[in-house]
Amino acid sequence: MNTQKKTPYIQKKAQAAIRNTFIADALAMPVHWYYRVADIYKAFPDGVNKFVAAPANHPSSIMNLHSTNHGGRKGSAKANKQIVGEVILKGKARYWNQANVHYHHGMPAGENTLNAYTVLWLLQSIINNGGAYDEAEFLQLYINNMTANSPQHPDTYAESYHRGFFANYAAGKSPNACGAVTHDTASVGGLVRIGPFALLLLHQGRDVDEVKKLSTEHLLLTHPDENLKRVCSRYVDLIAALYHNDDVDAVERILYEAFKTNTSLKIQPEQVSRLADEYVVGQVYSTACYISDSWPAVLYLALKYHRDPKAALISNVNVGGDNVHRGSVLGFILGVANPVDLGDTYGVLLNQKRINQSVEQLFSINQTN
Repeated sequence: MNTQKKTPYIQKKAQAAIRNTFIADALAMPVHWYYRVADIYKAFPDGVNKFVAAPANHPSSIMNLHSTNHGGRKGSAKANKQIVGEVILKGKARYWNQANVHYHHGMPAGENTLNAYTVLWLLQSIINNGGAYDEAEFLQLYINNMTANSPQHPDTYAESYHRGFFANYAAGKSPNACGAVTHDTASVGGLVRIGPFALLLLHQGRDVDEVKKLSTEHLLLTHPDENLKRVCSRYVDLIAALYHNDDVDAVERILYEAFKTNTSLKIQPEQVSRLADEYVVGQVYSTACYISDSWPAVLYLALKYHRDPKAALISNVNVGGDNVHRGSVLGFILGVANPVDLGDTYGVLLNQKRINQSVEQLFSINQTN
C-alpha cells in the first residue's frame, strides 16, 4: 500500500472532485442531449450559467424511440418484459411514448440525474460497509433503489445500460452478470462513478495498479466493453497523477500529456486557448455520448479551463450533447486538478447536504482506519 501522507490539500482535492461531479450534472441537466446549440440559446438566451429547471419541451428528445423493455432502441431486441414502469421507473412509463418530453421531466433547478444518484448509492454502500467497497453491497443497493415502488431518484429517463441491466435481472441473471451490451455501452456515462470510486481507493492508500483493476471490475458490472475498459484505466492514471501533484505547471503538463495521447488534435498547450469550444466539441469531436469522442472532448476542456473550473462547466453545458455525463467527468478532473470551492456558484444544489454528509463520513472513516 502507498503510505503517502494525506495533506489537507490532498483531501480538499478529493472532496472538491466528488462535489463537482454533482454540480456539473445539475448544471447541464436542463439542456441534456440538446444537439443543436441554437436550441440551447433559444430556450436560454444567455446560455445556461446557473441551475435551472428542466423545460417542459425538449427539441431533440427521442425518448419515445427508446425501448422500455431492454437497452437500446425499440425493435432492437426481443422484448420479454416491460422494464420501464414495471421493474424500474415505476410511474414514469407514460412519459416515454410522447414526442419531445424532456428526459428529466419535471426536475427542478439544482436536481441531479439518475447517473449522479448511482454515485450517491456507491458512496452509501461504502459507508454502510465501514469504508470498504463491496461489489454485492453496491449491487443490492442499486437494485433496491431502482426497483422500489417509489424510486429513490427523481428521474424520468434511464440510459440503455440501466434498462439492459434490469432486463437481464428480471430474466433471472445474477446481479454481477447483468451488464448488457447495446449500441452505446461504450459511453462517457460509464465513467461517472469511476472517478469518485478510484479516488476513494487512492485515498485509502491503494497503489495505482490495484485501483485500476478494481475500477475496471466495477465498470464492467454495468458497462461491459473493452474500449471503455481501456479508457477507464487511462482515467485512473490521470486521476492518480493529478491527485498527488500540487504544482499548477505540473498539472498543466499532466493534462496536456493526457490530451496529446488521447486526441487527434496536434497542437501545443498555448494554442488550446485560441480554439473555439463549439469547433472542438461539436465538429472535431461529436457531442454524443460515445467514448471515442467524449473522452477527447473532456480532456480538451480540462486542459483549456483547469485554471477556471467555473468557466469550464459553463462551456461544457452550452456546447450541448451529452453534457451531463461529460460534465460530471470533467468536473471531477477539474476538482482533482484545481480544488476551487464552487459552492453555490450556480445556485443551490438540492442534494448538497446529502453529498456533504457522505463525503465527510467517508473521509472520517478513512482517517480512523
